[in-house]
Amino acid sequence: MSQQHIAKTPLGALILGALGVVYGDIGTSPLYALKETFAPATGVQAVPSQVIGAVSAILWLLTLVVSLKYVFLILRADNRGEGGIMALLALASNAVSQSPRLQASILMIGCFGACLFFGESILTPAISVLSAVEGLQVIEPSLEPLVMPIALTILIALFAVQRYGTAQVGRFFGPIILLWFVVIAAVGVFQILQHPGILAAFNPMHAVSFLIDRGPGVLIVVGALVLAVTGVETLYADMGHFGRKAIRVTWLGVAYPALIANYLGQGALILREPESIESPFFLSFPEPLLIPAVILATLATVIASQATISGAFSATQQAIQLGFLPRMRTIHTSSKEAGQIYIPFVNGVLLVSVLLVTVSFGSSSALAHAYGVSVTTTMLCSSILMFFVARKHWNYPWVVAAAVTLFFIALDGLLLAGCLSKILHGGWFPLLLGLSVLMLMTTWRKGRALLTATIHDDDPELQTFIGQIEDAGLPVVERTAVYLVSDPSTAPQALMHNIKHNMVLHRMNLVLTVVFEDRPWVPFHERVSIEPLSARFQRVSVRYGFKDSPNIPAVLEYAKEWHGLDIELFATSYFLSHESVVPKTNGQMSKWREEIFASMLRNAGSVVSYFKIPTNQVIELGTKVSF
Repeated sequence: MSQQHIAKTPLGALILGALGVVYGDIGTSPLYALKETFAPATGVQAVPSQVIGAVSAILWLLTLVVSLKYVFLILRADNRGEGGIMALLALASNAVSQSPRLQASILMIGCFGACLFFGESILTPAISVLSAVEGLQVIEPSLEPLVMPIALTILIALFAVQRYGTAQVGRFFGPIILLWFVVIAAVGVFQILQHPGILAAFNPMHAVSFLIDRGPGVLIVVGALVLAVTGVETLYADMGHFGRKAIRVTWLGVAYPALIANYLGQGALILREPESIESPFFLSFPEPLLIPAVILATLATVIASQATISGAFSATQQAIQLGFLPRMRTIHTSSKEAGQIYIPFVNGVLLVSVLLVTVSFGSSSALAHAYGVSVTTTMLCSSILMFFVARKHWNYPWVVAAAVTLFFIALDGLLLAGCLSKILHGGWFPLLLGLSVLMLMTTWRKGRALLTATIHDDDPELQTFIGQIEDAGLPVVERTAVYLVSDPSTAPQALMHNIKHNMVLHRMNLVLTVVFEDRPWVPFHERVSIEPLSARFQRVSVRYGFKDSPNIPAVLEYAKEWHGLDIELFATSYFLSHESVVPKTNGQMSKWREEIFASMLRNAGSVVSYFKIPTNQVIELGTKVSF
């Protein structure tokens, strides 16, 4: 959704949409957060002081992390209206552009934080759906054998419908999540009225005392408490879809008070009935409402999972267009919204991974050990990047910027340390996944740079080459040739091969370069620049943002209409170079990384479909490269 579209959309519609997309994940955390805080491994007992302390810790965690850090602070860091760690990375990277080494370090921090999002995209559907379906055990313990098959069926169905997009069902997400928040708030208030003493949890000193009393075991407890803020990055990532105001109003007016009421209600129930720690969320409901509660919880968790899966598609697209991943087949599922996309390869990998994780861990409690590591690491990366944004873009004094960011770095560090305490019980999984994705991203980026440098190492300078071939008296064909290149200063390989083998010159030749900038959108009037090189050659530069949808024929049509480009699209041939990497020992990359890069290059999506070039107008010429 463009910023102009946001400006024209009524605030009420934006709020309802934000509820369905932004708050599904954090909104379903009450299903398991407090329950895991009282798990046997934490040592927390269902006694009044510890119950009030645990609830107080969750309330203040929501206040400090979500309300203060994200809603009031990080939402200010918009990259031309867009949010998310990739947008924050672009802002921070620009802030230190004069220091290449620092810029490279920031790039690695931001990329690692982005990579960990893929771990969250696997764990969120697994833990959310499983925790909801486990409500069947509360209704009837004998139904326990059905929990896993039902959860797996729901997950398979969820991923199966991704190809159809969310345009049709998206409008139902907001009302369902709104109903969810109303229901959990009402149940929470009902329980609070039964035991008002839980309101003492608003005093932050109870949270401080609770954590201090845990002693060496405080990290284990923190690792459970952090489950209350999983999904917080979505607030920032989806700012471009709904705008800062809608997200803030929705959090402060709906989600925050509903979550506070529900956590207080669960605490009140435990104070009255200590045995309810086994499932405080579902046991908060009167028995006649248990079945509707399980159904509503399942719907809410499916929506939460949908938002995370869609986020994985968007993050992949951004990484591709920023040069960190190879092209992948991308399907646009909406004719109106560019952001609604489906990437079959990513969907397949996520489905297999989610099913394996769900079966391997077996329960939401076991999954809780792995959940949180990726979220807290991403939060820490965001805090580090925020310092550079605060200094450069917000013009905070150095002392103020350092004080603010150090406070949140310390808080995020404590939460991460708590999650790392579960490293041997599943916390290793998202870290291993994030490091693996980071390795692939850095391998692809370095490999592409080496490949480009090797290919063009001995290529003649473009202007010199043009003078030579125009004086050679070659036959001229009445068509336009478009040569897609990464380096517009040297003669394209495809051009040299075409002249060598076909011995002809086209009437018009466009040396076209596509540049993806570190801003989300590039306006049409800034998208194309044309530089005449001779009577038959022009250098064309096409710029896209990392959220734009590339379409070369469309941009050439625009250039013809508005820039006077002399071209007939139906009489145009697109010449592409297809490189094959032959790994070698003692190259500029280690052999195992070069093997991986070669495999990624072979399996990369077609540049033809990625740039929406008509297949019957394409000529590909191959080159073998070693580096």
